[in-house]
Amino acid sequence: MKTTSIQRSALVLHSAQSMFDLVNDIEAYPQYMDGCSGAQVMSRDEKEIIARLDLRKAGISHSFTTRNHLSAPELVEMTLVDGPFSYFQGVWQFKALQENASKVSLDLEFAFKSGMLNKAAGKLFTRVADNLVAALVKRADVILPSRYP
Repeated sequence: MKTTSIQRSALVLHSAQSMFDLVNDIEAYPQYMDGCSGAQVMSRDEKEIIARLDLRKAGISHSFTTRNHLSAPELVEMTLVDGPFSYFQGVWQFKALQENASKVSLDLEFAFKSGMLNKAAGKLFTRVADNLVAALVKRADVILPSRYP
């Protein structure tokens, strides 16, 4: 099985808790993440979120559901519940640097169930995943000063 790995990080002038909260505001993803056409939280509690994301771009669309284990405010570990992947694992990490500064990191590793699917959807998912951290930072700079303490 050939997997694709993506590692991205950014230094931000927002607290680790604020960035953790922003990542877990999954319903807002379609407002600012290119290629994300829908987001639905199936269940949520203090330790876990189960959510479905719908991706659509250039006539290609796919949905997948993840179980996100929460360790506030440092970590979100994502595992696949359902979707076009034979393997999917992801980790968001939030490291406090100062009171209002942190490092945000995303590590993703995934493989699609079929080679044909990998060719078609692989580029879409890779493009969306590749831009997640940049989109999150941009969103944080717009809304965090007034929305999150």
